[in-house]
Order: sequence, then structure tokens, then C-alpha cells
Amino acid sequence: MQQADEAGGAGTGGGLRWSTSPALIGIGWVLACALGLTLLLTGNAVDTTFVAAGALLVASASGCLSYLRPRLRADSAGITVRTLGGQHSWSWERVSLRISRTRRLGRDTPVLELDVPEGDVLGGLLVLGRFDLGTEPTEVAEQLERLRRQLPPE
Repeated sequence: MQQADEAGGAGTGGGLRWSTSPALIGIGWVLACALGLTLLLTGNAVDTTFVAAGALLVASASGCLSYLRPRLRADSAGITVRTLGGQHSWSWERVSLRISRTRRLGRDTPVLELDVPEGDVLGGLLVLGRFDLGTEPTEVAEQLERLRRQLPPE
């Protein structure tokens, strides 16, 4: 799924980018606003506390997801991953990628694992799932490998 400025979309300048679905982030912001409006209607302190905590939690999650867009970008120079600590970029020679399958909630879930220099990201391993990428990690891995193979040999 490649659409401009959306999850799994093609970026400008021939690069590719992936991020959490904008619709999902939008739903989070709408829910945060609805909880904020509900605060005005709550009468007792216990209700106000729980609704305020929910609004703060949903707004924080939506804010983080908005900040992390796009989560992964790739072009002929290499890849860029956005984390809460900022953007990290690596050339293709410094990155290895693979698909790993984990079992969650009774089903096998593919995740994209990026091995990067350990000094750049704690542990040197970035794990991105369908939620992070907005599309299946196996499709992203195939597109990244295709982009990597298009590079001229050095």
C-alpha cells in the first residue's frame, strides 16, 4: 500500500515511508477531545479524576504517535527511524533487516527487526510491527530489500 503522506506511503524524492495509520491517530485525538468535554459534565470528584486520567492517557498516546510520523523512511542513501529520542539515520551498509515471527494472543505475528549500530540506539535492535508501520512488516521488508538491491555496487 503506497500512498503519499499516509501509512505505507511513498515519500517525496523517490523515498518510501511507513507509519501508524492516520485514521487511528485521528480516532485517538477525537477520543481525547470527547473525554475532555466529558470532564465538563462530570459532577463528582471520583468521576472527574477517572475521566481526566483517561483523557490525559489518550492525549499522550495520540501525541506520541503523531510525533513519531513517519516511523520509518527509506531511500537510496539508507533508512531513517523516528523514535521518541529523535531521528536516527543509517546507510544501507550499517543496517541489517529480517522478519521475525512472535506469538501474541494465540497467533503468529511478523515483526521487522532492524540491527543497527549499538551506540546509536540502546541495544542496537529496533523492532517494528504492523501497528508501527501501518502495513504488514513482510511487505515492508520486501520493499526495503528491493530498494537496497537497486543500489549500485561500491
